[in-house]
Amino acid sequence: MTPSASPDRDDTGPDDGPTADAFHRGGFVLVQPRKGHRAGLDAMLLAAAVPDGFRGRLADLGAGAGAAGLAVAARCREARILLAEREPEMVAHARLTLAHPHNAALRERVEAVAADVTATGKARREAGLADAGFDFVIMNPPFNEAAGRASPDALRRAAHVMEGGLFARWLRTASAILKPRGGEMALIARPQSLGDILAGLQGRFGGARILPVHPRAGEAAIRIVVRAARGSRAGLSLLPPLVLHDNDGNGFSARADAAINGRAALFERRGPE
Repeated sequence: MTPSASPDRDDTGPDDGPTADAFHRGGFVLVQPRKGHRAGLDAMLLAAAVPDGFRGRLADLGAGAGAAGLAVAARCREARILLAEREPEMVAHARLTLAHPHNAALRERVEAVAADVTATGKARREAGLADAGFDFVIMNPPFNEAAGRASPDALRRAAHVMEGGLFARWLRTASAILKPRGGEMALIARPQSLGDILAGLQGRFGGARILPVHPRAGEAAIRIVVRAARGSRAGLSLLPPLVLHDNDGNGFSARADAAINGRAALFERRGPE
C-alpha cells in the first residue's frame, strides 16, 4: 500500500543509496532505503489514529525510518515522539531523517533509539522505554503470516513477517510504558489478526474501537485500525468503515485523503466512560 499521490522522491543520490520522500504534502521528509522495507499508507493511517491536538509523549514502536511518528509530530505541534526500532539499519535511517534539513522544525521533539519492542524489565527501560513514561503508543507490528511468501530482503522480511505471540508481546510492552490513567494505544493490522489482538488486549486495555479499512465500498476490509485505553472497562466498538477509494476512480476519498495527509484524525475524541 502506498501513500496518496506517492511521496515526492529525491533521487539525486547514488543508485543504491536511500531516498528522501516527502509526506503530508511536504510536511516532513522521510529518509528510507531505496529498496526493501519502505513506509507507505499503513504508517500514515496509523498516525491518523492519534487525536488532533495531542500534546503528550508518544512512543512509535517498530518505527522503521520514523514515518508514523514523524507524521504525528507534523500534525500535533506540541507532541514529543520517541521512535523505537530494533534493526540498526532502520535506526540509522531514522536518524538521517531527523537530520534532514526539511525536518528542522520537528527534530527537537523527536528522538530515535535502538530498542527491541519485545524486551522486558531492565533491558526495556535501559533502551528508553520507561515504565508509565508515555501518554500514547502507536505500533505497526509485522502482520504477514510466516507461511506466506517471504521477501528475500532481510529488513523487509523482519518488518512484515509475524512471529507467534507477537501481538501479545507488543501489547504487553505498550501496557507497561503507558501511563495508567489516560494512556492509549493504536495499531494497524490485517483483519485476520483481530483474534490475536483482542486476546492481547485482554486484562491490559479496554474500550477498544475497531475501524475497518476498505479499498472501496462493497469490498472486504484489508486493514483494521484499533485504538484502546489502558485499564479501561469500557466495551468494544466496531466503527463505520474508512473507505479508501471512491468507486469511480483510483483517487482517495475525501476522508482518506485528509487522514493520509495529516489534515484530520480518524477517531473522534473519546468521551467519559
